[in-house]
Amino acid sequence: MNLEEQIKLIVENNGLKLYDIVTTKEHDRNIFRVIVTSKDGVNLDKCADISRLISPLLDIEAPMNGIYNLEVSSPGIERKLKKKEHFIASVGELVKIKNYETEIFKGELLNADNEKVVVKTEFGEEEISYDNILSAATYFEW
Repeated sequence: MNLEEQIKLIVENNGLKLYDIVTTKEHDRNIFRVIVTSKDGVNLDKCADISRLISPLLDIEAPMNGIYNLEVSSPGIERKLKKKEHFIASVGELVKIKNYETEIFKGELLNADNEKVVVKTEFGEEEISYDNILSAATYFEW
């Protein structure tokens, strides 16, 4: 079982769902970010619990050459959509999708299945296959 599968098991055994694992560098610090979701929401206590459970695992299988800060958080209201599951779970929300031709589609995500997404834009409904999506994220109109 690889590190991501082990983290997913810990997260799911605590009633949450693993949304993503991101490794990044911010202000000269390596960040190992575990992003979790729940239908009931994610609060600070849940994040702290997951962090305490994952930390010993990372002591054994240290990511990022062992020099990192662990962060456990929710994806937030505006979040990147990378996996089909992310799109499917975001149906009904506002999304911004850029395809490989650098066209941008903004609007309500009407449908998402295993092949494509359908976005209702100001110009009508647009079907976009996953293999043509360069980047995507939800957004919130303030």
